[in-house]
Amino acid sequence: MRIENPARIHEAVETTYRRESRRVLATLIRLLGDFDLAEEALHEAFATALKHWPAEGVPDNPRAWLVSTGRFRAIDRIRRRKKLDQISEQLAHTAELHDEPLLEIDEREVADDHLRLIFTCCHPALAPEAQIALTLREVCGLTTEEIATAFLSKPATLAQRIVRAKNKIRDAGIPYEIPAGPALPERLNQVLKVVYLVYNEGYSASTGDQLLRTDLSSEAIRLGRQLLELLPEPEAEGLLALMLLQDSRRNTRTNAHGDLVLLEDQDRSRWDHEQIAEGVQRVEQALQSRRFGPYTLQAAIAALHAEAPSSADTDWTQIVALYEVLNRINPSPVVQLNQAIAVAMADGPATGLQRLDALAESGSLANYHLLPAARADLLRRLQRHDEALAAYRTALEMVSQGPERRFLERRIRELEAH
Repeated sequence: MRIENPARIHEAVETTYRRESRRVLATLIRLLGDFDLAEEALHEAFATALKHWPAEGVPDNPRAWLVSTGRFRAIDRIRRRKKLDQISEQLAHTAELHDEPLLEIDEREVADDHLRLIFTCCHPALAPEAQIALTLREVCGLTTEEIATAFLSKPATLAQRIVRAKNKIRDAGIPYEIPAGPALPERLNQVLKVVYLVYNEGYSASTGDQLLRTDLSSEAIRLGRQLLELLPEPEAEGLLALMLLQDSRRNTRTNAHGDLVLLEDQDRSRWDHEQIAEGVQRVEQALQSRRFGPYTLQAAIAALHAEAPSSADTDWTQIVALYEVLNRINPSPVVQLNQAIAVAMADGPATGLQRLDALAESGSLANYHLLPAARADLLRRLQRHDEALAAYRTALEMVSQGPERRFLERRIRELEAH
């Protein structure tokens, strides 16, 4: 196919880059065995496409064309540098054996390459923050500057973190592979954890003056879809359902001034009901598998919230029961905190407060601002204003996020006015 119009060629290249660049990169990493060399090859392949496609037309299989072009450009680069170490010698030998203009690209192998890249970036040998940075950079294609902005870090710091992660993969001999057998569930859990951490930073930023980072939450959902397509496991579907259901409330979680709006005060008619429908369907499918885990249970809780016409009409008793199961299979003081709040909604603030007080005495959430914030809310509902005021002030001392600070300050002013 020949396209003479340069504008259409540029559009075709840009479209191909958006759709295929991460898959092409993953395959180049497998073929070249080096992250940086593969990234250079990727960019050279697309630069070559801009030169050749206007005259030759867009190839029938752009992905294969780009992989082949990038691979041979990398081999040429190595030869020009005249640094034929063991890896480059092998690459040169491979090039001599495969001098055909286009490599045969196995589509299943390409899909596996993408999955290999995800598992490599989320390897437990890497520090958690390095896993997140590397996943956003290599799997999602975000720039170092975009990642640094999202996590309020300096680009140079993020760049060093990514470089160290790549060096760790190389020096530790971390295999570029999909785990097999008993190792797969544990490693899949790590991948799901990284995806959800990315989503949570977009859903509720840990610091800064914005509650939402929609670029990160949207990227996490896109990655969740890719992961489920490549590896259709119930918990992957449960995680995608959870993110969709939580994200359905995005437009109502803050007001026009960027201030926090509580779940009970949100305009439910503005929730994204297409996302809710998909999320509910996916969580039902995951539950039917009988092989679900904590993400699916959290999605089931989110579905009960999403389908309720109001906070008062929510099935809080069922939510309490689901939190009980969740805490049994994945014990966590945060789960216990959320269950206590649900108990307060189902059985009254006094009963919920008893649970929160027991949790506070355990010390397991000593530095977690949502515990004193939750206690303050229940104390306020019980008309114990002095105690509520003290609890709100304690929570405020722990918060670094702008919208949450403003919410707590507003509550303090309201109580001080009594």
